[in-house]
This record gives sequence, C-alpha cells and structure tokens, in this order.
Amino acid sequence: MEKSVRRVLPRSLLGRSLLIVLIPLLVTQAISLELFYGNFLKVVSRRLSDSVTSDIVLSLNALEHLQKQSDKAWFVAQARDHLQLVETWHPGARLHRFGSNHITGPMDDDLAHALDTAIDYPFFVNWKSDPHTVKIAIQLPDGVLDVDAPRKRLDMGQIWLFVVWAFSSSVLLFVVASLFMRNQIRAIRRLARAAEQFGLGRDIGPIKLEGAQEVRKAAVAFNRMQDRIYRFVSQRTGVLAGVSHDLRTPLTRLRLSLAMVPRTGTIKGEELSADVDDMIGDIAEMEHMIGSYLAFARGEGAETPEHVEMAPFIEDVVAAARRSGATVASVTVQPGLTAHMRPDAMKRALTNLLDNARRHGGAIAITAYAIQDGVCLLVDDDGPGIRPERREAVFRAFESGRGGGTGLGLTISRDIVRAHGGDMELDASPAGGLRVKLVLP
Repeated sequence: MEKSVRRVLPRSLLGRSLLIVLIPLLVTQAISLELFYGNFLKVVSRRLSDSVTSDIVLSLNALEHLQKQSDKAWFVAQARDHLQLVETWHPGARLHRFGSNHITGPMDDDLAHALDTAIDYPFFVNWKSDPHTVKIAIQLPDGVLDVDAPRKRLDMGQIWLFVVWAFSSSVLLFVVASLFMRNQIRAIRRLARAAEQFGLGRDIGPIKLEGAQEVRKAAVAFNRMQDRIYRFVSQRTGVLAGVSHDLRTPLTRLRLSLAMVPRTGTIKGEELSADVDDMIGDIAEMEHMIGSYLAFARGEGAETPEHVEMAPFIEDVVAAARRSGATVASVTVQPGLTAHMRPDAMKRALTNLLDNARRHGGAIAITAYAIQDGVCLLVDDDGPGIRPERREAVFRAFESGRGGGTGLGLTISRDIVRAHGGDMELDASPAGGLRVKLVLP
C-alpha cells in the first residue's frame, strides 16, 4: 500500500506542497456541500413541496364540493391569481404514466412523497417539459386534473450559485496558494543549486536571503558554512605553501654541512662534532615544525562534543602550563559554569594561548564567565602586547616565528574555536599586555 501511494504522489516538493493545500481545500468544500444538501436544502425542499401539495389538496377539496360550473371556474381563477396554480380539467381522460421523472436535487422526491401522502389519487409529475413550470397530472375518477405550478415554488435555483461560488473560490485560493508556494520553492531550489555549485568547487558567493524564515535561516547557515570552508581551505593551502618556505632554511644548512664533510681520507669524530650537533639541531627544528604543521592540518573534527565543567577543565590546563614554566597569577571561573565543546581540542587551543603568553609576557590571568549566548573566556598577560594594526595579521599562518614558535599557535587556536561555532579576538589587557577573548556558544 505504501509503495502504491508513493507511485501516485508527486516527487517534487512543489507538487507535494500543492497537494497538501488542495486536499484539505477539497475536503472542506465537500463537507460544506454535504451539509448544505443534507440539511438546509432538504429541509427547505420539503417545506416548499408541502406548501404546493397543500394548495393542490385545497383545490381538489374545493372542486369536489363546488357543484356549479361557474363556482368551479371562479375558484380556478382564484387559484391562478392567488395560489399561482394553473388548473385544467380534462373530463374522461386517463393517465398512462405515474410517479415522477427525476432531476438533480431532492425536489422531485420530496414533491412525489408529499403528493403520495396527501392525496389518494394516482399522479404524474413532469419536471422536464417546461423549464419554468412543473406539470402535475392527477387521475380523478371522472377525468384528469392538470396543475401547472411555477418551478420557482419548488426548485432552489441558488444551489447552482452556491456550487459555482464554492468551485470558483476553491480554484482562486488554489491559484493564490500555488503562486505563494512557487515563490517559497524557488528559494529552496536556489539554495539547492548553490549547494551543488559549491560542491563542484565553484565560487558562487553568498546566497541572497529570501523566502520564508526557515529558508532564510538555511541560507544564513549555508553562507556561514561556505565561509568557514573557504577559510579552512585557505588556511590549509597557506600551510602547504609555507612548508617549503620554512623547511628550506634547515634543509639548506644540512646540505651545506654535508657538503663540508670530507669524502676521502680519515675523518676524526671530534672534528665533526660541532657540525653533527648543528645538523641534529636542524633536524629537531624540522621535526618541531612538521609536528606543528601536521597538528594544524589534522584538525579536531573527529572528537565528539560534550558538556564540560569549566572550573576543573581550566585548572587542568593551568596546572600543565605551570609545569611548563608559565606564571599564572589568578584564575577566576564563575561557579557552575559549563560549556558544550570538544575538550581535547579546546585544551590544545588554551594551551597554545598560555604558551604564547608565557613566551611573550609574564604573569597570566584567566577569567571565565557566562554571557547571553554562551561562555566567555579571557586570557590576560602583562607582556608587550600587539599593536592594534597587527592584531588581525598575527592570526595568519607563519606570521610570527619569534621565540622558537612556528607562527601557528594563534592560527590553530582560532581555527579550533571557530570550529565550535565561536570566535576569538585580541585586545589590550588591563595589565598592560595582550588580552585574548574566546567566545563559545
């Protein structure tokens, strides 16, 4: 059954959306028509049929009791003028058809039922011979009485107006809904097309925000994702470009050292001791740089986010930093503060920040507190700081290699924070050095 229904249902979102609009609309109109037919129309039709039948019974009773022909003619004239019934007497005539021919609606059945209940004579009701008159022929013992009743006394012509109105309003509402739905679907299609183009590696730029609120939120999320991926690719490309630049210097020194080694004769170890120490230092430097490159390129996407209590988390990072020689003067954490994050990745980011503060500053102060949209973490030092015009530049890979670093510490830290949906900013510290502000959602 489910597979059969799926074959019938449209596959496109527009078709299914229109079907969702059309089915309730049709059901509502069908219920309205059924209520109209089943209650109001039938009640009014029975009352109209009873009224005409009562006039016919009155006419039959009067014609049976009036003996003079002049009196009968007078009553027939009165019935035509006041009851709107045209009566014609056919003496000796016989009916050959009985009952009623049927038309759409309950009027024919109601009139036949009322006549059958009110009179004891056979009759035939003809609805089709004249569009404006209902002809009723009653078989009496000595002839046939023809009664022409106005159709408007029995037929409710407004039912067709109601049906036309219901159908027209349904079509109009469906067309309006189709236009609005098409505009909403157009925004979704544009988002899907942009995602496909982005997947093919084409730079399409940010998507224009349009459509419903949910579609706009999806477009905003897509633009942010696109920006993060471009930034991610740009940083990784910068790393690949910087590998050859940073490794070229120690490789050149190694090549020169090896070129200075004699290729013939007897070589004493003490004579090459200084050169060997230099080469070992170059290799260690290369290992350090390659480790940093790999750590940056690997990222922390495989770790599962979890809720972490900030107080013990920061204390662990501070304890490790103190073992490395950092001077952490104060740690202030709001009681009960928690954050949803990848703990290993954030520990690495915070460790990089404390290591930078240790190498360039002195005393370090750490503060963590809750904000409206998440958690704010401040790392302050009393070092020389960074000039405002260079604060954005130091986030680029290989920007600074002073103090034995590779210029990737701040880049890695901000990359981790942004992967959590947060951000990192640099500012002047109240202690005179640099303040690093981390915001986590």
